[in-house]
Amino acid sequence: MSVRSLPATPAGRLQPRAGGERAGDRYGDDPAWRWATLAPSLAIMLALSVLPLLNLFWLSFNNVTWSGGVATWTPVGLTHYKAVFSDALFRAGVWNTTVFALGAVTGQMILGFVMALYCSRIQRGRVLYRALFILPILIPGIVVGAIWKLMLNYDFGLANQALGLVGIEPVDWLGANETALLSVILVDIWHWTPFCFLLFLAGLESMPRDVYEAAHMDGASGWQELLHVTLPMMLPTIMVTFAFRIVLAFKVFDEVYLLTGGGPGTATEVVSFTLYQRFFTEDRVGYGAAMSIIVIFLVSVLLVLALSARRRSETGP
Repeated sequence: MSVRSLPATPAGRLQPRAGGERAGDRYGDDPAWRWATLAPSLAIMLALSVLPLLNLFWLSFNNVTWSGGVATWTPVGLTHYKAVFSDALFRAGVWNTTVFALGAVTGQMILGFVMALYCSRIQRGRVLYRALFILPILIPGIVVGAIWKLMLNYDFGLANQALGLVGIEPVDWLGANETALLSVILVDIWHWTPFCFLLFLAGLESMPRDVYEAAHMDGASGWQELLHVTLPMMLPTIMVTFAFRIVLAFKVFDEVYLLTGGGPGTATEVVSFTLYQRFFTEDRVGYGAAMSIIVIFLVSVLLVLALSARRRSETGP
């Protein structure tokens, strides 16, 4: 049959012949077909995430020793879990990680929101500003650590050189208990603020303009517009950004490892660095597995709380 012989709709569109059913029409609503197409992806996810997690959980109840290249598993029950809660280094790591996460994420979200708000309102040079703002996140973590370790060096670092120009004594940024954790927080803020900036900018640019036009007609000032229009409408985006960053902040390792190595003392000891020491330095894999399970549980609780707060912000009071 030629194209001209096909029946047409009133709008002039060609219709397929009766019986010319598409594959999507036959299988799109079939649950068995959907499960069959998703099965390979689910199998890969189970193999790469769930099975290693189950193995880690089982490992936490055993003590592993090596002899002649062969691992010997000895069941120890809850011994490792009891030891974790009495580990002073782990408690210091949890405290430092909490302080680090709250300080770094708060700074990143405030700076990221201010930058996104500014960038969404400028008309000229918008592409240049965006490129400059996202530049830190494009730098690999190991390069970030090397750059800031040189900048914060006590003897010849740029930070102390700048302080010397105004007559201030040099500061041991990475070697003093009072400033080491603060220095790591500032480096993380510099590195990850662009992540918050990108999410906030996307949220601001997707907001409906008619709401702002109505606010202008009602005589709202810029500050009132921010408090009563922008922030309430951006609350879901803010909660998603917070959830992402708080989870990633609790996983911080590279910056601590490169800048301070957990020191001085336990000033910058974080849980990821403690896990690294237990697994690879002390070879206490069973104990490290128990510590990992506890950390995964704590991070999961934080994520659930953040997502619950986001859901409440979307549904309203």
